[in-house]
Amino acid sequence: MRFVRIAIILLGFLAIGACSTTRVLSEGQYRLASNKVVIEGKDKSLSPGDVSSYVKQQANSYFIFGWSPKLIIYNWSDPTKDDWLNRSLRNIGVAPVVFNSYQVGSSCENIRKHLDYLGYYNSGVTSKVDTAGRLVNVTYFVAPGKRSRIDSIVFKVPEGEFADEFKADLPHVTVKEGDFLSEKSLEAESVRGATYFRNRGYYDLNKYNYFFEADTLGPRNILTYEIRSYTRNEPEDESARLLKYQIGDVTISHSKDVPFKESVLRKLNLIKPGRTYSERMVNATYNRLTSLRLFNNVGIEMVPVDSSTVDCHITMGESKRRGVKLNLDVSTNSSGLVGISPNISLYDKNIFHGGEWLSLGFSGNFQWIPGTETKANEFGASVGLTFPRLLGLPMSVFKGYNIPRTEILASVNYQNRPEFIRFITNLSYGYTGQTRNFYYQLYPLRVSVVKINGMSEDFILTLLRNIYLWDSFYDHLDAGIGGQLYWTSDTDIVPKTSYQYIRFGFDLSGNVISLFDKWLPKNSYNAPSVFGLSYSRYAKADLHLGKVFRFSPGSALALHLAGGVGKGLGSSSMPFEKQFYVGGASSMRGWQVRALGPGDEEMFQIFTIPSQTGDWKLEFDMEYRQKLFWKFEAAVFAEAGNVWNFPTTSLSEEYQVDPGPWLPTVAADWGLGLRLNLDFILIRLDWGLKLYEPSRAEGSRWLGPGQWFGRNGSALHFGVGYPF
Repeated sequence: MRFVRIAIILLGFLAIGACSTTRVLSEGQYRLASNKVVIEGKDKSLSPGDVSSYVKQQANSYFIFGWSPKLIIYNWSDPTKDDWLNRSLRNIGVAPVVFNSYQVGSSCENIRKHLDYLGYYNSGVTSKVDTAGRLVNVTYFVAPGKRSRIDSIVFKVPEGEFADEFKADLPHVTVKEGDFLSEKSLEAESVRGATYFRNRGYYDLNKYNYFFEADTLGPRNILTYEIRSYTRNEPEDESARLLKYQIGDVTISHSKDVPFKESVLRKLNLIKPGRTYSERMVNATYNRLTSLRLFNNVGIEMVPVDSSTVDCHITMGESKRRGVKLNLDVSTNSSGLVGISPNISLYDKNIFHGGEWLSLGFSGNFQWIPGTETKANEFGASVGLTFPRLLGLPMSVFKGYNIPRTEILASVNYQNRPEFIRFITNLSYGYTGQTRNFYYQLYPLRVSVVKINGMSEDFILTLLRNIYLWDSFYDHLDAGIGGQLYWTSDTDIVPKTSYQYIRFGFDLSGNVISLFDKWLPKNSYNAPSVFGLSYSRYAKADLHLGKVFRFSPGSALALHLAGGVGKGLGSSSMPFEKQFYVGGASSMRGWQVRALGPGDEEMFQIFTIPSQTGDWKLEFDMEYRQKLFWKFEAAVFAEAGNVWNFPTTSLSEEYQVDPGPWLPTVAADWGLGLRLNLDFILIRLDWGLKLYEPSRAEGSRWLGPGQWFGRNGSALHFGVGYPF
C-alpha cells in the first residue's frame, strides 16, 4: 500500500511538471528556456562561469532538473482576466522570460568587452539560436583571444619621501613580471596600492592617481607602472606634491537626547590631533563607535585644511535607547499535548551613560493536555549587565576595530513538573566580542546551583530502579568554564546572498574543584561537597554547520548539520539539564520538544511530560524556502537525527545499558511551513510529519499518510525567526 501512495505522489509531481510554461505568451512570442556558453580552443584557464553572467537576457531560473514551480503557477493564470484568483496566481508565480533577439548580439559584445578586461584580447564570440516549439535555447561560442605576459615593468613615482614609501611597498605589488596582462589585475593593484598609502598618511591619493601603459608591439612586452600627483580626471598643471597629512582639530558631537560620558567617546576614538592620517584608523574608530549599538548613525567627516592638515568631525545621531523584545513558540501534536513558550526581554543600552547594556528577561514554558490533569510549568527571570571594555584593563590597551565587552549574567529558573520541582540558579562572568566575521563568548566563571524537591513517590521508586537516571536527578553544584565561537561569511542581519556559518560551543565543569577533593568535606554519600552540595564534573561540546544557497531573490535552500557530545568525568554523570535533546519548533519538527530518543527508547513512563535526553546528538536539516506573495513565504523541509546514550559499563551488571547500533535509530521527518516575513520580525507556522520513528513498537517504523493524521503522527509549531 505504501508503494501505491508513493506512486500517486510521483504522478502528481509529473503532472505538475508537464504543465505548459508558455501558455500565457502572445502570438509570435517565444520563451527563453536556456543560455549556454561554450568555450572553444585548448585554453582551459577560462570557464563558462567567467562570462555567463554577462549575457544580458537571462532565462527563468529552475528549482531542479528544469522544473520551475513558480513558472508553472504563473501559467495557470488567464492573461485576459484580472480577478483576484488570476492576480494571486501571477503574484505567486514568475512570468516567463520573453525571448528578445536583439539582446543576443548585445550579449556577444558584452562578453567581448569583459574578455578584454580579463586580458583575452581580440576574442571571438558568436551565437546560435535553437527553437523547439515556443521555447528558445541560445548557445554562445567563445573563442578566447591570446593573452600577453608582462616581460618587464618600469616604475615611475614622485621623488622624495613618497619614493621611499613606494620602495618599502614594492615586495607587496601584485603585478609582477611573468604575469598575464589584464585590466582586471591592474585595477586590483591600483586599489590595493592606494589603500596602502592612505593608511600611511597620503589622504588625497586614490586609485585614479595610478596610470598604466603597456607596449606590446616590440619584441618584449613592457608595462609602465606610474603614480602621478594628479588623477586621471585632472589636468597636469593642477598637480601638487604628494604629502602626508596630519590630523588637525577633532570634534565629537552627539544628540542632546542621548546623555553620554565624553570621556568614554574620547577613549573609543583613535583619531587624535597631531597623528599621521590613516584610513585604517578612521575605519577602526567608526567600527568602535557603531559597536556601541546605541546611536542610529555615526558619521566621520575628514575636511582638508591645507596641503598637509585634515580636520575630523565625528557626529552621532539619535538613539532608541530602551526597548522590548517578544518571542513566542507554540507547538502541539496529534496526541493533544500543547506547549507554549513565551519570552520577553527589556533592555537599556546606556544605563550608566557609558554604553553599558542592562537587560531583564522573563520566560515561561507551559505544557498540558487539555481535559486532563497533566501539566508542567516553568518560569524564569534573568538580569544581565555588559560594559564596553574588559573590566580591569584600560580601554587604551585595545587599538583594533573591536573592543571586547564584559558580561555579568544572573538568572533563576523554577520548574514544576508532575514528577518533581526544580530550582536552577545561574551566575556567569565573561567576555564577548567580534573581529570582522568572527564572534566569541568566553566565560571563565560559570556557576549553577540545582535544587530538586517535591519528588513524587512513584518517581523516586522508579529512579531507585534505574541508577542511570538517578545519577541525573540530585542537588548539585555546577561550576566551570564555557564559551561559544561563531563565524559567518555574511554579517548582515538579513543576508541577501548565499552564506555559511560555523558555531562551536563548549562546557567544562568541576575540573578545578576536583583538585581540592582531599580538602573538601564529604556528604552523606561520602562524596566531596561544596556548601553541602555535590559538584558535577563533565565535559560537553557541540558544533553547528550551516549553508544557505540563494537561487534568486525569492528562493533559498538552507542546510544545517548539528552534533554534540557530553560525558561525565570521574564518578560523575552529566546533569539532566545539560543533556542533549531534539524536537520542537527548531529541531526535528515532527516531534515536540524532548519527545524523541534516546535511540529507539520508548517514551519514559516516569515522565508525564516528555523528557527524553541523551549523551550525544546528531541532526541534519534541509529546508527549501520560497517567496509566495506580499510578505508570505512557503517552506518544505526534511530532517533526520536523534539523541543517544553511551553504553553504561561502570554500574553493576544488573544496571548496565548498551544502546546497541545507532544508525538504525536515526529518526526522520518532513513537513511544510508558512512564514510571514515583516523584515523586522519573521513569524512562522511549521507542520512536521513523521517519516521514520525508531521507538515505534507496533507495525512498521515507517509512517505514511494514514499515520500522519493519527495519534502522535505529526506536530504543529508556531515560532519566531528561521529555525536555522
